[in-house]
Amino acid sequence: MKFMKVGAAVLGIAVVLATVPAYKIFSELRKAASEDPRVYADDVAALVLGTKERGELVAPVLFIGSSSIRFWETLDRDMQPLVTIRHGFGGSKLADVEFYAEELVTAFAPRAVVVFAGTNDISPGNTKPPEVLFATYQRFVAKVRATLPSVQIFYIGITPSILRWEVWDEAQATNQLIAEFCELQAGLYYIETGPNLLGADGKPNSDNYRFDGLHLSARGYAIWTDVIQSRLLKDLDDHSNH
Repeated sequence: MKFMKVGAAVLGIAVVLATVPAYKIFSELRKAASEDPRVYADDVAALVLGTKERGELVAPVLFIGSSSIRFWETLDRDMQPLVTIRHGFGGSKLADVEFYAEELVTAFAPRAVVVFAGTNDISPGNTKPPEVLFATYQRFVAKVRATLPSVQIFYIGITPSILRWEVWDEAQATNQLIAEFCELQAGLYYIETGPNLLGADGKPNSDNYRFDGLHLSARGYAIWTDVIQSRLLKDLDDHSNH
């Protein structure tokens, strides 16, 4: 029953991992099914080590979130001239990002933080209420700003997908709560990319997704780049001029 409850979220991860060893698949599925953030301890340690090995980074913009951040291998190039840190760990949920905020965010004193998390909290048969996810995001912001009070934080809205289309209304409700929160708080921003990923029929355009119907394709990431890079450059520049 526990495996069935995970539903579409686990299915999407399983498809992506189809070419990796069985033990790796089991490990990823176990983590995605768990509500205990400590299952990601090894993944987080590896991210921290990898970033520290890069040496000192000047005014980095830190991206944190689930597999859509993890798979964004062209992030450094796509966000130029910004310097970026990519802290994505597959299967993670919004509460996992909150739990590791100190290790993965504040420890690196970024110029700004970009968050993409929440998609794994909203899947058919296993959806957290929008109010719960909104409260989790508020705690993440408070945790980061307890150490970095003036850091700018951008939330990329939960995206539509073919695999989870039936719960898109719940995702939009969560996005709306977070977007309204960002409008009322200085230095908080909401970035909407959902409409750019839809086709003329108003449904997810399959060209923008991998074969699993969940994760972005190269074209999907190109759309993200166009929207997100321009917003970061504009809002960061506006902030520096005040």
